[in-house]
Amino acid sequence: QVQLVESGGGSVQAGGSLRLSCGFFGYTYGSYCMAWFREAPGKEREGLASIDEDGITNVAELAKGRFTISRDNAKNTVYLQMNTLKPEDTAMYYCAAEVMGWVCPPLGASSYGYWGRGTQVTVSS
Repeated sequence: QVQLVESGGGSVQAGGSLRLSCGFFGYTYGSYCMAWFREAPGKEREGLASIDEDGITNVAELAKGRFTISRDNAKNTVYLQMNTLKPEDTAMYYCAAEVMGWVCPPLGASSYGYWGRGTQVTVSS
């Protein structure tokens, strides 16, 4: 049973930074693509970035320049470094995983089958 556990969320003032972590447990076979999504109240879940086991990333336009995804395969952990945070970044942030083909799936929520419970990020002005 694949399990994802996010941590690192919290409250921060605008302009601040946070690093989210996601521990990935229980997989037994195959290569997994890891991704970060977020969902704000009243809005659809949106993809931020994905990374495959070789470190190749796909970053959504809304995340480029401020958010960086990385992973440590030895620790089964993926990270999301978020800088220059804005109040509109306030959301629940989710880690997701999916078995890879040649490349990571597109950054759509329906493309990922494994999800964590999320970690809340609140940015105040």
